[in-house]
Amino acid sequence: MFKKQTGFTLIELIVVIVILGILAATALPKFMGIQQGARVSILQGARGAVASAMNIASATQQSLSLASNVGVTLDGISILMVNRYPTAAYIYSAAGLSTDYSYVVAGTTATIQVVNAATPASCAFSYTEATGTAPPAIAPVVTSGC
Repeated sequence: MFKKQTGFTLIELIVVIVILGILAATALPKFMGIQQGARVSILQGARGAVASAMNIASATQQSLSLASNVGVTLDGISILMVNRYPTAAYIYSAAGLSTDYSYVVAGTTATIQVVNAATPASCAFSYTEATGTAPPAIAPVVTSGC
């Protein structure tokens, strides 16, 4: 005689949707912070890879007793050298960076950026190739646009 109720009432469904909305609103800023932190971390990792590749290429060239401007091969990749260190145009390849990064070479300076950053130019660092009197310089990371 009495029909048993199945399912949810409209009020119950609305309450659940409101609760999910509140949870989403509080979780979204935290999620955005995680993405920014991840971009900063991969940028710092790229800077470390560039520093390591720079030193490995230099050590390889010196261990083979090559002249200071003779290129070397690292993992099957030819690297042009200047004053015992990789040139700005070849440091990206020497470090083995992935497509998560882009790089722009202007003269003797390469700027490496995180591709998916909010402002890629402000989520970057630069590598300036060696001169006759100074070793290469790797600038600190800029993370304001990550």
